[in-house]
Amino acid sequence: MESHSTAALALFEAKAQKKLTFESLAQRLGRDEVAVAAIFYGQATASTEDVKKLAETLEVDHALLDTLISDFPNRGQIGPQIPREPLIYRLFEIVQNYGYAYKAVINEKFGDGIMSAVSFSTHVEKETDEKGDWVVIKLRGKWYAYIWLVSTNTSSY
Repeated sequence: MESHSTAALALFEAKAQKKLTFESLAQRLGRDEVAVAAIFYGQATASTEDVKKLAETLEVDHALLDTLISDFPNRGQIGPQIPREPLIYRLFEIVQNYGYAYKAVINEKFGDGIMSAVSFSTHVEKETDEKGDWVVIKLRGKWYAYIWLVSTNTSSY
């Protein structure tokens, strides 16, 4: 993200000063570490309890953090251009290269429809084997089948 809100800057600064990880914060909040990171970036809503726990843990002014729940999250900030940040670009590239393959396999398993990014969760894990470290990203979205409605009332046409 090119710019951060005042609340986000305060969160990142306090996190760095306390040498905390998103994983340690997630444990304190009872949330997944990706969800906590999304709160920091303003891409997810923090609950009243999240704000309270973050303010206590990070020793940041509660009123400042309260701005995290007073506004709607600002999701999808990649914009119309291809991302330049290398890791975000690689995620973008995965969808470019495998998007239609994912779609085909998902459609075979579920039928015609979409996976929600609203009723959604994600989790990141680290695996290590003899070839090195591997990133494992789990995406879990609610399935919504397309339903074609047929109107029985044609008199209004």
